Amino acid sequence: MPASKNQNYLHGAAILTIAVLIIKVLGAIYKIPMGNILGDEGFAHFNVAYNLYNVLLTLSTAGLPIALSKLVSEANSLERPVQIRKTFKVAIFAFIVLGAAGSLVMFFFPTELAIFMEDVEASQSVLAMAPAVMLVCVMSAFRGYTQGLSDMRPTSVSQVIEVAVKVFFGLGLVIILNRRGASLPILSAGAISGVSVGSLIACLYMGIVAVRRMKSERLRVMETPSLTNSQTDSERTILRKLIRIGIPIALGSCVLSVITLINTKLVLGRLQDAAGFSYDQAKVLFGVYSKALTLYNLPAALITPLTISIIPAIAGFLARKQFGEAKNVIESSLRISTIIALPMAVGLSVMSSPIMDGLYYGSAEQGTALLAIMGAASFFVCLALMTTAILQAGGRERLPMYTMLIGGTMNILLNWFLVGNPDVNIYGAPIGTLLCYIVMSGLNLWFVINKMPEKPSLGKIFLKPMLSCAAMGAAAWIVYPAALKLLGAGPEPGRKIILLALLAAIAVGVLVYGVMTIITRAITLDDMKLIPKGEKLAKLLHIR
Repeated sequence: MPASKNQNYLHGAAILTIAVLIIKVLGAIYKIPMGNILGDEGFAHFNVAYNLYNVLLTLSTAGLPIALSKLVSEANSLERPVQIRKTFKVAIFAFIVLGAAGSLVMFFFPTELAIFMEDVEASQSVLAMAPAVMLVCVMSAFRGYTQGLSDMRPTSVSQVIEVAVKVFFGLGLVIILNRRGASLPILSAGAISGVSVGSLIACLYMGIVAVRRMKSERLRVMETPSLTNSQTDSERTILRKLIRIGIPIALGSCVLSVITLINTKLVLGRLQDAAGFSYDQAKVLFGVYSKALTLYNLPAALITPLTISIIPAIAGFLARKQFGEAKNVIESSLRISTIIALPMAVGLSVMSSPIMDGLYYGSAEQGTALLAIMGAASFFVCLALMTTAILQAGGRERLPMYTMLIGGTMNILLNWFLVGNPDVNIYGAPIGTLLCYIVMSGLNLWFVINKMPEKPSLGKIFLKPMLSCAAMGAAAWIVYPAALKLLGAGPEPGRKIILLALLAAIAVGVLVYGVMTIITRAITLDDMKLIPKGEKLAKLLHIR
């Protein structure tokens, strides 16, 4: 038997999704007040440092955790526990080396990196992030090991711990520094230091869990002589496999992180050099764009748990030549991700004005249009993430790397011309992102249809959710102004009234979408069976 704690892949995804929901609530507690304290300019410093951190982190961890998860899943499916333990030992050494390199770069060159990004005042924030790269690398090795055994609970708990510590430490430090009259660069560094502290605590937790799991697996092996005597690959062979699988994934992920970094520098630079804005004006525009980015990233955060879960699931089925089962996982994951991501994208676009006004009251007015465009882009981001995970699980790691390179290059070129145009300026950034992800997700989807062992049926995946979302968006669009009127709002309503009307519109929109999803049968009984307590819920909702 494989590890006893194996879970159905959607059960694992559900566990991760619950964790993400908790994380997003904590993240809102962290970022919304922080954004209001820092203002548009201070938030720009925060985002510049975070983008630098993401590039170094991606270089260190993007491919190897997925490769480790895949190799562990394959070995687990074939009853090779000794191979699992040996694979982890090789991987953890590689993670430590890569993580140390990333942390040292940020520690010794914070000012140079900030100057390169056209925001020298972000240097303190870059320095505060340095330890996090090493810590997250080590933690990713532990997560890859447990995820490969289809146990998503440790990852979920560690994510909640990481964010909870970040919130209470980072936000608490910002409040203290703000009361003492600290400058914006110092406030930004204080806020971002919470990431490093949170990573430390979460890494310690994952280390304890992984060690305990390894001990239990070792006892199981000792009790079964046939498992103890099973052959294993050499360390060189394991490292070669990790590199062969991990490098294309890492390069593909790095393409996006590097492009995001280039676009950060490009947007700040082109606003000043070509569009005619001053340094202070450019920081404000980039700051409000960064606030919209936080909301735009929400749908992808909810889809990521599903992508984490399907990789070992699909890899395990393919290792056993169960192509039909792999096809079912692909179809269910695409269908469920569409049902989750598409309404969120429509909601962000349709309700962009009250969302920005309610959460970041008094921020620059450009935020509404920026979020409307980025809301539409968020669905294609989710589709790109899901199809990338499917291709990676199916042994087609290089294909997403090529599509990311094509889409990313297109994004850079569009930003160069659009952001540099005074009439378009900051709006060029989300337009470029939207077009980039349309191209990437379209190419990925074509590869999924044509390169997987069995061709998935995609006919019913998109149409029914689109109909449901159209009804939802129309309902929310009608309810919001009606709610403002009922609340007695004037021409310039206050923040509380905006939020109350927004909540009413969201509630009605969610209700309409849920009813339409059941009526159109966009989700199937088989899908519901894969979700914890799904059969009971399906019976309650009359889903057949």
